[in-house]
Amino acid sequence: MTCVLPDLCDAYPALVRVAAPLLRNFGGRAAFGGEIVTIKCHEDNSLVAQLVETPGAGKVLVVDGGGSLRCGLLGDNLALQAVQNNWQGIVVYGCIRDVDIIATLDLGVQALASHPMKSVKRNFGLLNEVVSFAGIDFIPGEYLYADNNGLLVASEALLLD
Repeated sequence: MTCVLPDLCDAYPALVRVAAPLLRNFGGRAAFGGEIVTIKCHEDNSLVAQLVETPGAGKVLVVDGGGSLRCGLLGDNLALQAVQNNWQGIVVYGCIRDVDIIATLDLGVQALASHPMKSVKRNFGLLNEVVSFAGIDFIPGEYLYADNNGLLVASEALLLD
């Protein structure tokens, strides 16, 4: 993805929902976008591990970790698995870890912060539910776009001329 969010906002002001600027870029791919797949979990990345093992071409994984700052929900091993399965990006409303390695991977990653502690694995979580954070709803099947300017979602795929 080469277009920037300000251009999408200018071209589609009535179609975009812009997230509050809470997240930081951590991935090696600064700009990314795709169809939304969601996980809702709290300090348990079991579903994240399962999803990144599946084909992710054209998709962005949105992980609602409840804003927890007590552990990382994504680390280098899961991020590498996501790259190998062609995920476009991962957005975490919570923390990630192994940030120096994740910065070298061809994967878009945005999160609140980093934390060195790993999450628990109890297989708790919800898949493909509407999740809400940063002032917007993330609806499975809609589209997410992110770059160094922020993050936005739209109900349909957006293209620039």
